Amino acid sequence: MRESAGLQANSLGMTEAVVMGVAGTAPAYSIEITTSTIIATAGVLSPASVLVCGLIMFGIAFAFIQMNRALPSAGTAYAWVAMAFGRTLGFFAGWALLVLCCVFMVSAMIPAANATLLVFAPALMNDVHWVTLIAALWLTAVSAVVVKGIKLTSYVQVGLTLIEAVILLAIIVAAFAVFTKAPAHPFSWRWFSPLEFSPKLFANGALVAIFFYYGWDVTLNLSEETRDPSRTPGRAAFWAMVFLMAFFLVFITITLLGLSDEEIQHYNTNVIFAIAEKLFGKTWGYVAILAVLLSTVGTVETQMLQFTRMLFAKARDGALHQRYARLHPRWQTPHVAIFFIWAAGLVLLLVSSYLPTINVILQDSITAIGFQICFYLGLTGLACAWHYRALAAAGWSAVTHVWWPAASGVFLFFIALYSVPTFDAVTNAVGMGGIVIGLVPLLLNRRRVSVDRASPGP
Repeated sequence: MRESAGLQANSLGMTEAVVMGVAGTAPAYSIEITTSTIIATAGVLSPASVLVCGLIMFGIAFAFIQMNRALPSAGTAYAWVAMAFGRTLGFFAGWALLVLCCVFMVSAMIPAANATLLVFAPALMNDVHWVTLIAALWLTAVSAVVVKGIKLTSYVQVGLTLIEAVILLAIIVAAFAVFTKAPAHPFSWRWFSPLEFSPKLFANGALVAIFFYYGWDVTLNLSEETRDPSRTPGRAAFWAMVFLMAFFLVFITITLLGLSDEEIQHYNTNVIFAIAEKLFGKTWGYVAILAVLLSTVGTVETQMLQFTRMLFAKARDGALHQRYARLHPRWQTPHVAIFFIWAAGLVLLLVSSYLPTINVILQDSITAIGFQICFYLGLTGLACAWHYRALAAAGWSAVTHVWWPAASGVFLFFIALYSVPTFDAVTNAVGMGGIVIGLVPLLLNRRRVSVDRASPGP
């Protein structure tokens, strides 16, 4: 291990950091996999649900921005919650992110494999074992890119995101030109009004809406590899959030304008394909699938970055075994951590292949991830408010440093706790059980550290 080595500093500029934040949320993938679920839950009020949850997520974005100024760290939530509330809560904030990244490998790689088979071998796209094999190959390819260094990773990410953006922009422009003439759902501004919700309806849709925004915080995990680490990652996260909120609102709106409830239910996790096919014909439907495929591969790449940087930071601080803090002597990447997430992803994909249907895998993953997102982001919002509590009466600074992050953190915890009784056993096991099992590595590591300290020196 190179004790003095660090991650490759000054590798990412503002543009690359913004692209990482956008790609981390995977616009096309999020729309494809989540739109039918939120419309089934919130109906024509889906845009309002996404809008309100976006404002809530902005509070968390401000928390990340302010805490990053106080302490730029690849460990983000782990480091900041530990700084505010102690090492144990910090450990669990970081552990929740590690667990959901592993789970995300199932919910993201399966659609990537499905899209690949839809293009090249349609007859096999519902064969769970073929889907698992292709997903494993994609995961291996992404791991190979990430281990080679942050510069190569950023170049690949920019390329994937640009192609995705061009395809989606063409679909959006055409949709507004065509669907507004004879809409499947007549447009109304009430679609965007939070006042139309009943408390139960809003709470039911919120956990799904929050999933749309997950992943933008990868820009902060890469702060130690970004130019001007105390400022650039925060600015990038802010602009990524602005873009993402606008994009999700626009695309859900054109989905309601262009597709009937029956069509949305029928196409389920192929909403973008359905819109593109309706606009341009079947060939463009396959082009839309390409956008989803690139988005999915891109977000798996950013998830791997988040996982490995979090694991690296925790190991560097002694919260986990130091093997995970080892950096490759040439590429300056945490290669042991990358190998670990690759192997864990393969195991989870193998286990998922024994579940009855692909849709069950996806649904269980999305809801479990939503719970874990609420946990670690909520803790970070509260940590920011506590750290800057002296500014509670300092005008606009009080809003962005204390009250907005605190309100967002409380809201996320409320949504998580409200949703628990609605989860089935599998979702609870993955969502809450995945966090609670963190007690095992926490206690084992503390025991190891105690033994090491008690051992006589050489």
